[in-house]
Amino acid sequence: MPWLLDTHALLWALTAPDRLGATARRLIEDPTTELLVSAASAWEVAAKHRLGKLPRADVLVRGYAAHLSRLGARSADVTAEHALLAGGLEWDHRDPFDRILAAQCMLQGVGLITRDPVFSSVPGVRTAW
Repeated sequence: MPWLLDTHALLWALTAPDRLGATARRLIEDPTTELLVSAASAWEVAAKHRLGKLPRADVLVRGYAAHLSRLGARSADVTAEHALLAGGLEWDHRDPFDRILAAQCMLQGVGLITRDPVFSSVPGVRTAW
């Protein structure tokens, strides 16, 4: 099963792998795991860096593709179908980045590597941490 990385999982995999849960770390470090990173995570990292919430993320923003390659991950595009599902989800959660990740998981049949418990209430989203 392919696995999509939540943004915090991506950041920790690159900068602080000891912060990952045991299952998350095993999945990320296993070369047979198909790892995906949403284009929404690139947007989130860049936006939070611009706002000063991720002050040291300039290295990640500048070398984004190389960092994904180092992890053995590939970018997962956000489509209109993802956006429509994300916007229409009956889910009491307003974070647009999380909504896109949930929609991508649902439509693409992939799991989500996250420690965020908010995803447990979304039918069709399987998580691991």
